[in-house]
Amino acid sequence: MRVKICGITNLEDALCAIDAGVDALGFVFYPQSPRYISPHEAKEIISKLPPFIEKVALFVNETPKFIRSVCLESGCTLAQIHFDVSDKFLSKIHFPTLRVIRAQKREDILEYSDEYRLIDAYCEAYGGSGKRLNIEWFDGIDCSKIILAGGLDPENVTALSSYGFYGVDVSSGVEASYGKKDPSKVRRFIQRVKA
Repeated sequence: MRVKICGITNLEDALCAIDAGVDALGFVFYPQSPRYISPHEAKEIISKLPPFIEKVALFVNETPKFIRSVCLESGCTLAQIHFDVSDKFLSKIHFPTLRVIRAQKREDILEYSDEYRLIDAYCEAYGGSGKRLNIEWFDGIDCSKIILAGGLDPENVTALSSYGFYGVDVSSGVEASYGKKDPSKVRRFIQRVKA
């Protein structure tokens, strides 16, 4: 299972996660988030990272042109689209994208089942709420193209191993405070996923 640590705001946290074996780092370009980072600040961090790490840019309610320009400016390699969009919208970005489904019911997780997607718990605010999905919704479902987010932490992530998720995404579950990661939680989380 792949691991993404989201809400990276500083180089120290990024390097700690990489040292622990992370596959992807997430940068939040949503100004209302306590984990917001500017494209310039993200670029400063990304320019100092080793190769082969996916750099994911998270967006809420932005235009395709804006999304593409921020990804190119910051050095991110994938755009995570955290709001409901059409296929046509995604095609206008002209950049690799990852669709997010904010699930309110079991049927929601079956949408777009032929593509890789991130599934998060629905809440009024966007991202990093710590709200968990009902894991039983995934019983008997092919989870090989699903990245699970929402309310994960080093204590509960081990319960997911039998589902065969493509990956997991964590933010608040490994934080010491908003935008600052707890190194021991980051290491424990990644070790338990990879074990």
